[in-house]
Amino acid sequence: MVDLDDPEVYQRLDPGQMLTHLHRFPQQCKEAWQKAKDFKLPQHFGSSDKVVVMGMGGSAIGGDLVRSLTSSLNTPIIFIHRDYDLPAFVDEQTLVIASSYSGMTEETLSAFSQSLKTKARKLVITTDGKLRTLAEEHNVPVFLIDYSSPPRAALGYGLLPLLNFLYQLGYLKEIPQVEETIQALEVLVEKLQETVPTHLNPAKEIAIKLYDKLIVIYGAGLLAEVARRWKTQFNENSKAWAFHEVFSELNHNAVVGYSFPKKLAQQVCVILLRSPSLHPRILARYQVTSEILGKAGIEHQIVDSEDKSDLSQVMSMIFIGDWVSYYLAMLYETDPSEVRMIDYLKGRLNSI
Repeated sequence: MVDLDDPEVYQRLDPGQMLTHLHRFPQQCKEAWQKAKDFKLPQHFGSSDKVVVMGMGGSAIGGDLVRSLTSSLNTPIIFIHRDYDLPAFVDEQTLVIASSYSGMTEETLSAFSQSLKTKARKLVITTDGKLRTLAEEHNVPVFLIDYSSPPRAALGYGLLPLLNFLYQLGYLKEIPQVEETIQALEVLVEKLQETVPTHLNPAKEIAIKLYDKLIVIYGAGLLAEVARRWKTQFNENSKAWAFHEVFSELNHNAVVGYSFPKKLAQQVCVILLRSPSLHPRILARYQVTSEILGKAGIEHQIVDSEDKSDLSQVMSMIFIGDWVSYYLAMLYETDPSEVRMIDYLKGRLNSI
């Protein structure tokens, strides 16, 4: 197995410099928040009763997280739309946000093009591409992402501007705890970076535990969409099989399926993402589910969030997962930046 404490490993296996993006993530979040503060939306957007965030992959997860963070607040209903066709309920009281890092995502382009035929309020978040061109042709405001990276490494621009826009428009009564969150991320860099030896580095230790395993991530409440993010980072960064499930739904079905096939029990590792802010009965379910996993002989580990604000908990847990997926890529001796199969798929679709 690769030695994660060997500096040469990162030079050899990370030509796309994903490690640099991990180190820059706190600063990226700071810059994204400031740029969103300076971007003024049309005030009539604030009378919307629905928000539809259209996106795929790394461009959609920001919307998922915003929906989780605001689910208990008095905000418009937020829908995350991952499809070609515009939802039928979109009307003049809907704010449609088309999010595509590249500006070339075909599902998002299709749905956004359909939205241009409606009276919905519209906003685009992108770097460039056809989406930017289409928006500018129709006088739709464009928030430009000013960070060059794979889309999944630009999460600061996928999440924080959405939160800022909700605050600008009066849907959030209190400003999100962004400074606290950035400080927590800076602490994590010092704790999880590649120069910290394995026996002191929890991200390296988790990656080693997950090596050569089928990965399942459990989450709940605020951390339900964080579990999705861990899953997709293992897919894209580590090139590994991974799945995610959500409490307490998984207690009504998944726990029954631990028995067969018996050989799989030795090949699976379950990571349970837990937060002290979760409902007491959900926390009890974590305990009992862990007991059931143990009795089934399935390796598992609870990863706890210790931060105070909801935003800090979400972003810190995401950041831990990003580091773990990076170290797992190193263990598999694969470039965490390249997504060859996605490139192949897009090429084949273009020929059909």
